[in-house]
Amino acid sequence: MKRFMEDETGMGVVEVILIIVVLIGLVIIFQTQIEKIVNNIFKTITSKTGKVK
Repeated sequence: MKRFMEDETGMGVVEVILIIVVLIGLVIIFQTQIEKIVNNIFKTITSKTGKVK
């Protein structure tokens, strides 16, 4: 049990929370660029579906 409590391998909760915070920050910073890319992708998909027979 002592060895299990001292084991520091793997990801901890703090690391996961930090990664999530960084990802959310990046999404907020690049929100308009992400929206443009997603809109262009959906426009391309929509225009190409009419050509599929």
